[in-house]
Amino acid sequence: MTHQPSVTWIASVRTFLARLWPHPLPVGKKQRVIASIGAGLGLMITSLTSHWLLGEVNLWFVAPMGASAVLLFGLPNSPLAQPWSIVGGNLVAGVIGVTTALYIPHPALACGVAACLTIAVMFQLRCLHPPSGAVALTAILGGNGVQQLGYHFILTPVLLNSVCLALLALVFNNLAGRRYPHPLAATEAKAPPVVIDVPITRDDLHQALESGELLDIDEDDLQQLLQRAEEIAIRRQRLAS
Repeated sequence: MTHQPSVTWIASVRTFLARLWPHPLPVGKKQRVIASIGAGLGLMITSLTSHWLLGEVNLWFVAPMGASAVLLFGLPNSPLAQPWSIVGGNLVAGVIGVTTALYIPHPALACGVAACLTIAVMFQLRCLHPPSGAVALTAILGGNGVQQLGYHFILTPVLLNSVCLALLALVFNNLAGRRYPHPLAATEAKAPPVVIDVPITRDDLHQALESGELLDIDEDDLQQLLQRAEEIAIRRQRLAS
């Protein structure tokens, strides 16, 4: 009995370490190829377009666009990857980042304040976009080139890059057979209620996830979500009766 706590502790550590092992991404090979080609083309064309429009301006391409490309082409169905997310999120981040850099001289404090405000405002405006956090920090830590641009940095390169990449994602994803923007409009027909008469296993969910685009959710989370939805549906039926 004296060894039971240590055995439990060791088992907990092993379980935690096992979670760190990379799990396979449930996505088909076709979707991987489409995502890779789309991100590469999107960044290349956005870079060339920005360089062409801005000419000799040194800062004509902002690095966080690389992270945005991963979302827009690799996870086009994510709420974080929609056109308004990248355009609105980066616009918010640019405004807050430049403003914070002007009024808070200490870089570490400025970065913290800018990140906090950027995330809060993006949530409020429904344009949460993770790479926008890097845009805000770029406005603060980008060096003399960014500081000299001031608020012009928001328009070029941030807004220019964001709009260009979003437009390319619209064209490419739809040509590739993906629905993008992903959310259905209010006037579009929604999927009917699903009646399931057989138990669904984790392997079933894994195969279903592999048959489509990459979703930012794993099989265990999806199974828990289905169980919660079932419990809610049962309560709804009981209240209705």
